[in-house]
Parts: sequence; structure tokens; C-alpha cells
Amino acid sequence: MASGLSRTSVSRSVALGLHAPAEEVKAAMVSRPVDYDEDDVAGRTARYEYDVFINHRGADTKRNVARLLYDRLQQLTGGGVRSFLDNMSMRPGDRLEDCLDAAIRECRVGVAIFSPRYFESDFCLRELAALVEARKTIIPIFYDIKPSDLLLPEAVVESNAHAPRDVERFRRALREVKYTVGLVHDSATGDLAELVSVAAHAVYQRIEEMRSAQSQQMIVSRL
Repeated sequence: MASGLSRTSVSRSVALGLHAPAEEVKAAMVSRPVDYDEDDVAGRTARYEYDVFINHRGADTKRNVARLLYDRLQQLTGGGVRSFLDNMSMRPGDRLEDCLDAAIRECRVGVAIFSPRYFESDFCLRELAALVEARKTIIPIFYDIKPSDLLLPEAVVESNAHAPRDVERFRRALREVKYTVGLVHDSATGDLAELVSVAAHAVYQRIEEMRSAQSQQMIVSRL
């Protein structure tokens, strides 16, 4: 990240290992060229319908950082990155929960955009918990909110709408992301274009690392 980023800052929280790169394959194992049928090997490796799932509170960020990040990833890669953003990726007649569950299950990376009204959304909390439980790499963006603010509000805890098990899932997910390195942005003083650019490059780098690791696994599986 460039040293001149004065407005969009990186959260220096302790990483929990979600972003650790895949284990490198020993050089000796790939030292000779191998011919393989990619379709055949793909059946034994993870399948990804989407590269990134954008978890966000629409009332705060759908018309700014979430949509701009979606568009920037498309521009940056010429359409090579498949992003899931609810209003861009679903069609009339789709079952909401089924689409969200499948997109989370079949994504490589999650982007969680935290904002002041994030905790008011049951969908936001459930999506975050599902991403953490699926052990997805998560890149947090703290938009007008600080990592220390990631506490489940008492109104959610005491609400009859959530079973105790779900409350604990939400708390566990928030704790995990709270201690993951992310981007912090203040909309009053920050540069939104800079935030989107830095976030898009961070997401793309993670995706490329995972694609490279998967390609090596496909080669090794044929040896």
C-alpha cells in the first residue's frame, strides 16, 4: 500500500490467520511439465461461482462504496472477477436466502463493509456469520465506524427475533473480524475514490493468490 494514503487508513488489528497464503507446493513436485485435463481435475478441487461476496448495509453503502467497489473490480480486471452484490447479481423471482447462501458458499473472498446501521440488518449479521463459519478470507472495510465498535448491540441481544444460538454466532463472527486487518474510512474527511481503489486492489490480490494456489493443487493432483 502506498505511503501517501493519509485519509484511508489500514486497521492495524492483529490478524487471526484468515489471510494466510496457501501452503506452497514443493518445487520438486512441479519441476516437470504435466499435461492434464482441467475439467477432470476441477471436479476434485473447490468450485467457485463467485470470486468475491460483498456484505454490506444497503441503507448506508449500496449507492457509494459497495456499488463503486463492484464496478471498480469489473474495470480493474476487465470482467475477470465475478462479484456478488445483491441488487446486481439476483434476478426477479430468485429466492433471497437461497441465493445468498449459495453465493457465500461458492465465493473465494468476502468483503464486509461495516457502517453505522450495519447492526440493524439481520441479513448483514447472518451473512457475516456464514462467511466466518465457512472460513472464507474476509477483508473488512470500516466505513464511518471503528473496529472497536464491532459489538453486538443490546437491542439485538435482547430481541426475541434471534435465538441464543444465533446471538452467539453473531458475536463470534464480529470478534473474528474485529481482529482482522482492514481499511478504515471517514466519509467526512476521506477520499472515497482512494478507498475503493485500495480495496479493489486488496481484493484482487487475494483472489489471484487463491487462484494460483488452486492451479498448483490441480497440477499436483495429477502427479
